[in-house]
Amino acid sequence: MRPRRTDLDAIEAVLLDMDGTLVDSDASIERAWTTWAKEYGVDAGAVLAIAHGVPAARTIRRLFPDLDDEAVAAAARHQHALQYEDLADVTATPGAHHLLTTLNRLGLPWAVVTSADGRLAKARLHAAGIDPPLLLTIDDVRAGKPDPEGYLEAARRLGVAPSACLVVEDSEPGLAAGRAAGMPTAALRGLHGDLLSLPGLDRLAHLLRQPGAAT
Repeated sequence: MRPRRTDLDAIEAVLLDMDGTLVDSDASIERAWTTWAKEYGVDAGAVLAIAHGVPAARTIRRLFPDLDDEAVAAAARHQHALQYEDLADVTATPGAHHLLTTLNRLGLPWAVVTSADGRLAKARLHAAGIDPPLLLTIDDVRAGKPDPEGYLEAARRLGVAPSACLVVEDSEPGLAAGRAAGMPTAALRGLHGDLLSLPGLDRLAHLLRQPGAAT
């Protein structure tokens, strides 16, 4: 499917994923899942292949479909615990602060919508020097990405129509959540959204500053 053209003048809010989009936490995530996989007797490569961009509980349920809800929740809590204190190399992604400064100068509301829980999201954003005006985590929704609930709730709280919100993501589940919410998407890491593949957040900041910009 060819990405549709997006008139950036119609964008009234920007909704950003956290891990891999605003925050470079790849190493921390991989260490935690590798340790978790060893403890639970599963192949780390197989875990990492499906874990990016989705809540831990969803990944665990895919790996262990016979576990009951309580066991899945306990396994997810343990996976999160492995990440809470592992912040030494967590930083903002290239261009993140430039983009956020641009959004603030343009008066565009923005929010972070993440599959992480509240404690982890706040810790990583703090480590990256990012203080979002609105943060939606897995604690705030009934269903995580690729379900659109988080993005729709962010739009509701900002008072902006979903069609006027731009979703910025670096994973297929996140992009699917944005599309399901009826929002145009911008994709990183070589993925394809309505703005095709962005080489980085600096490029998005540049596009947003250009009157009449469309891609």
